[in-house]
Amino acid sequence: MNILLTNDDGINGAGLWALAHALKNRRHEVKIAAPLKQQNGMAHALSVLREIEYRRFDTPDFEAWTFDGTPTDCVKIYLEGMNPPAFDALISGINDGANLATDVLYSGTVGAALEGFLHDIPSLAVSRDKDSEIPFDTAAEAVADYLEKILAVKAEAFLHNLNFPKKFRAGKAEFASARLGHRDYINAFASRTDEAGRAYFRIGGTIFDRDSSEGTDIHAVNRGFVSVTPLHTDNADYDEIIALRKIFRG
Repeated sequence: MNILLTNDDGINGAGLWALAHALKNRRHEVKIAAPLKQQNGMAHALSVLREIEYRRFDTPDFEAWTFDGTPTDCVKIYLEGMNPPAFDALISGINDGANLATDVLYSGTVGAALEGFLHDIPSLAVSRDKDSEIPFDTAAEAVADYLEKILAVKAEAFLHNLNFPKKFRAGKAEFASARLGHRDYINAFASRTDEAGRAYFRIGGTIFDRDSSEGTDIHAVNRGFVSVTPLHTDNADYDEIIALRKIFRG
């Protein structure tokens, strides 16, 4: 297969290269288009009205390009501006930190995979818990297994969000299909002042899960599974559409 890799941790991300080598060892063709530096929290942001520098990344084993832009910039520019061959799949990750529940709305990892999906490419967004005991190499092998298995039975494009737990429940990767939970943060914004008197906020906070009930991705990873959440681009509220039609007719 011909596979495009990207991420939001930047071109030097350990998870990115673990994936690249795992897939290459299985004789897949691997191309890389990744940000020059870390781009966490960029969601599906696209750089508009500014120059985006790009250059070939020096590696003997892979065709790799790096872009001074968002994860979405990397995928969109590479696919639309550099005339690559057709891809059988796109993988964004492996991100060093979970992208669970409502955090998918902010995730640059998911945003890059979404761009692949918008180009009709089967796409995975893959993340690993920041405190995970699972090595990136082990996670990468499990992702390769998953991709090969899914592509063997699915012909159409898809967008799947995968999250690896802190440790496996049974000593090996087990996948669980799950819906998105609801994740929030306590004390997310800290106001500070630097030595020059400049006031600023830093975003962080402590995780507070409003919905980690059975069936959610949070519940799955807490039990030691790799959560898999199929995503789509249609955000329309169909019940509300019907309700509005009744109002308009009245």
